[in-house]
Amino acid sequence: MKTPKKYQFIIDLGRALHTYGIPSYKIQTYLTKVAKTQGINGTFMDLPTWINYAFYEDEDEHTYNYLECLPPGVLNLGALSRVEEVTNKIIAKEISHSEVEDELQLIKNETKKINHVVQTLSYSIAAGAFSLMIGTNWISFIFALLLGALVYLIVYLSNKSSYLETVLESLISFVVTVLACLIYLVFPEFNVGITILSAIIIFIPGLAITTALEEITSKNLVSGVAKLFDSIISLFKQFFGVLLGLAVMSSVIDFKLLVHTSDMPHWIMFCGIPLFSMSLLAIFQVRKKDMFLGVLTGVFVFFITAILSGSGVLLSTFFGTIAAVAISSLFSRYTKSPKTVYLTQGIVMLVPGSKSFMGLSNSFLNSSIITADNLYQQVAFILMGIIGGLLFAGVFRNQQGTK
Repeated sequence: MKTPKKYQFIIDLGRALHTYGIPSYKIQTYLTKVAKTQGINGTFMDLPTWINYAFYEDEDEHTYNYLECLPPGVLNLGALSRVEEVTNKIIAKEISHSEVEDELQLIKNETKKINHVVQTLSYSIAAGAFSLMIGTNWISFIFALLLGALVYLIVYLSNKSSYLETVLESLISFVVTVLACLIYLVFPEFNVGITILSAIIIFIPGLAITTALEEITSKNLVSGVAKLFDSIISLFKQFFGVLLGLAVMSSVIDFKLLVHTSDMPHWIMFCGIPLFSMSLLAIFQVRKKDMFLGVLTGVFVFFITAILSGSGVLLSTFFGTIAAVAISSLFSRYTKSPKTVYLTQGIVMLVPGSKSFMGLSNSFLNSSIITADNLYQQVAFILMGIIGGLLFAGVFRNQQGTK
C-alpha cells in the first residue's frame, strides 16, 4: 500500500530526526507539533530501532499506520541542527510540507561530505588532548596521537566491511592495547593505561549513557532503558578488547610494575581542554557557524566544574550542567541554532565514561588505570549531577504528550 502523500513528509522527517541522534522524547514531541500544525491527528513512538506512526482522520477512526525499522541513530550535530531548523520552520509555517523532502535530501547529501584527513587529525588530537587532561608525559602524548590516528583508520575500514563494523569496539581496544604494551617494552616510561584510554576515548559511551538516562528521566522508559543497556554493552565490548590484549601480552609484561608518570607543566595539561573540545567539532560534524561557540561552551563548562570542584563531585557537576544549559540557551538565541548543538558539546566535558572504564579496570584487574578512590561513587554522582542539572534547568519542561 502506497503511503498517502499528506503523511509522507512526517514519515521522512521522523526518519531524519531519528538518524541524526535526536532523543526519542524530542522526536515524538516534534512530530506531534508538526502534525497538529498541518491539521493531522497522529500518535508517534520512537524506539532505538524503529518508529511507529499512527494517523487518524478523527479521534475514533484509525486510518493509517506505518512502522519503519531503522538502525540506531548516530549523533551528527551538523545534520541535527539542520533537521531541527527544518522542523521548526514547518511548525512556524515558514515552509510547506512539499518543500520538506528537498530540504532533507540536501541535509543527507551534506552528511556524505567527509574529509578523511580532517577526521584522522581529529581522532589523533582527541586522543592526545585527553591524555594531557589526565596528566601524562611527552612519550605517552606522542604515541597517543599516533594511536588515535590508527583508530580512525580502523573506523574507516569498518565502513567497508560488515564484519569489522560488528567487532569494531572490541577490535580497536585489542589492537590499541597490544600496541601500547609493545611500545612499553621499548620505552619503559610509557604510560600504558592512560594511552589506551586516550586512544579509545571517542568510543567510551559516557554521552550515550547520559542521553539514555535523560530519556528515562523524561518518562520515555522503553527507549531510555534500551539505550542504557546498549551503552553498557558497548562499554563491556571495549573492556573485553582491552582484557584480551592484556592477556595476550601478560607473558612479556608484568602489569603490576606499571606506574603512572606525569612530568608535564600544569599549563600544558590545561591546553588539552580546548584541544579536546576542538577535536570533537569534526567528529560530530558541527557546522562552521557553531564551531567557535561550541568550543567556548565546552571550555566554559569544564572550568566552571573545576572551580566548584572543592564542593564535591555532585554539586560541581550539577552547577556545571546548569551553566551548560544557560550558556547554550544564550548562544542559541544569538545564532538561531538549536540549543542541543551547544549543550551536547558542554555535557560531553562532564560525562563519566572514562571514569566508568577506570572503575571496570579496578574491578577486573585489581589496579586502576590511574589512582582514584571511590570511582563508582564518582560515576554515580556525575550522572546524578548531570540529570539533576538538566531537570532543574528546565530542559524537559517543553515536553508534550504524543496523543
